[in-house]
Amino acid sequence: MAIRIGVQADSEDECVEGLARLVDAGFVPIMLPRFLTDGRWMARAVPAPQPAADRPAE
Repeated sequence: MAIRIGVQADSEDECVEGLARLVDAGFVPIMLPRFLTDGRWMARAVPAPQPAADRPAE
């Protein structure tokens, strides 16, 4: 299962702040803030990968 977190904002500054909060919470940016054609800003992040020793057994 792929987990992706998205930030939608009305301004670039709000989008950057939202993405920074995700990074502070341990996420890794995969899409930096972009202005979309419908007039909003969007960014995306995913959980940081865990080292193999920390992963639960499957």
